[in-house]
Amino acid sequence: MQIITEPCQMQAIAEKLRLNRQLIGVVMTMGALHEGHLSLVKLARQSSGTVILTIFVNPSQFGVNEDLHQYPRPFEQDVALAKAAGVDYLFAPEAKNIYPENYQTTLECGALGKRLEGERRPGHFNGVATIVTKLFHITKPHRAFFGEKDAQQLAIIRQIVQDLDLDITVVAAPVVREESGLAISSRNIYLSSQERSAATILYQGICHAEKSITSNKRDLVAIAAEIEQMIASTPGCRTDYVLFVDEERFEQAERAEEGKEYRLLLAAYCGAVRLIDNGKIRAC
Repeated sequence: MQIITEPCQMQAIAEKLRLNRQLIGVVMTMGALHEGHLSLVKLARQSSGTVILTIFVNPSQFGVNEDLHQYPRPFEQDVALAKAAGVDYLFAPEAKNIYPENYQTTLECGALGKRLEGERRPGHFNGVATIVTKLFHITKPHRAFFGEKDAQQLAIIRQIVQDLDLDITVVAAPVVREESGLAISSRNIYLSSQERSAATILYQGICHAEKSITSNKRDLVAIAAEIEQMIASTPGCRTDYVLFVDEERFEQAERAEEGKEYRLLLAAYCGAVRLIDNGKIRAC
């Protein structure tokens, strides 16, 4: 595995790979690699001739009071995990090489980037859109692999590819969970053992929604309210939002229609740690 830190060098390597007809798969991360990231690398390894993993803690997607400086950066551990997973190139640039002095250009996500996570974290998705697009240009992938855990981010990245006519296939991978059902996340390290146990209420909420819709309940607002009550009844937990969105348009849905797919989105605090989760549910 080769570690690259300069964007121009990574770009030149990617261009050469393309000229040699290598199918490039990219997995974008902020480091602190876990099983969710490694599942994406495995998926990329299965369908790509060359796998590029990026590690970049992107300052432009963090708000003023968010944890940019506390975000975990176990680089040596990440290098070992990436190498063991079969990554060919690890692109890990410094911030000054991605956002040099007098850098001015950003992407505007539009309405999708202003709802839900975007409303609570103003400018967050503009930062995500900007860095993802820059990394697309630097790594030149044919396929880009993203997890469904960040469902709104995934929807925005798909919109970017569509709107900017990028010749890239976005491949989504299911949420990876611990045995308890807790979605694997880099932020789980901040949870105490008691909070980790309490946090499984999010997955229990997803299971409740699946059972409700399977039993032919169609009022999605009422189901979301039931899940909010489940979270509120869990010691140390409080709801930020719980709602269903239409899987195709990512707009809030109030009533399930037969044959359509919906995504339940949840955000909640367990102690001081804010977690997000989601589940895709089909109304039969």
